[in-house]
Amino acid sequence: MTLFAAIDDEIRDARDRARRRDQLTRQRATLLTQIEEVRGMLADLERQLVKEDRDVAKLEQGGFTAFLAGLTGGKEERLARERAEAAAARQRVTGQRTRLEWLNGDLRTTDQSLAELGNPHHELEVLLARKERMLVESGDPRGRELADIAARLSNVSADLREHREAQQAGAAAGQAVGYVLRHLGSARGASTWDMFSNGGGFADMVEHGHLRQADEAAWHAQGALDRFSRELADIGVNAAPQLPKVDTRWFADVFFDNIITDAIKHQRIARTAEAVREVAEWVAAMVNQVSARCGELTRQQESLVRRREEVLSS
Repeated sequence: MTLFAAIDDEIRDARDRARRRDQLTRQRATLLTQIEEVRGMLADLERQLVKEDRDVAKLEQGGFTAFLAGLTGGKEERLARERAEAAAARQRVTGQRTRLEWLNGDLRTTDQSLAELGNPHHELEVLLARKERMLVESGDPRGRELADIAARLSNVSADLREHREAQQAGAAAGQAVGYVLRHLGSARGASTWDMFSNGGGFADMVEHGHLRQADEAAWHAQGALDRFSRELADIGVNAAPQLPKVDTRWFADVFFDNIITDAIKHQRIARTAEAVREVAEWVAAMVNQVSARCGELTRQQESLVRRREEVLSS
């Protein structure tokens, strides 16, 4: 067995690095797709922001639009609404820009890792050819079986590592989405209080604060979902979960605070929370599936290790 020990170690190392290169190559392809999608969304949002800022400027600087609004007595309300919509558009642009920076950072890290790995596939081909010659020359059937076990064990170990990485990414995504749900739940509670007890401006401030926290948490959660989708792609699952937008506008709370607008806000928060809850349930289901597969791979790995020990002891 000493005859094959050194080359087996070299083959195992080359195979692990080859699998790692394949994994990084798949991740890179997923990253490029995500970057392209975010760039498209960002371009649309930036155009929308330009329009919203233009609408605000028209009202602030006067002109025909401001003149008409003044005649109807709703200039201040119109200006407040346009400013709120511009602020919401600016916040979405900032969020997508941040997301794009994260994705580009992940791409740079992936490219660096690929460069460090070199060309392990070629190294593996050379090593396998050399070992094949050694096995033919030795004529030892145990060497052939051990080579097969080593190959299967390397594949199972690599699969298990990739599934565990997906499992960890899914757990992190589930936790991040949970934060969004909790903030939306708090906002819904404040909305209920405002609707049935006439909480007034204070309730509006509390509700708006929770919505802003939910919006911030949603951007972080979307980043975690993006990472989870890349890890899922590594194990052959194509998915692109997207969280809904959290509406943080509250101009209506200030100018039209009544049971009608309170009910509309309450329904809006409830619909957003339900959509986020669906994403959370999907993440939990996917994590359960990945965990089950981890268990299967662990059992396969243990079985191969036992068989290897039996061959070595024979």
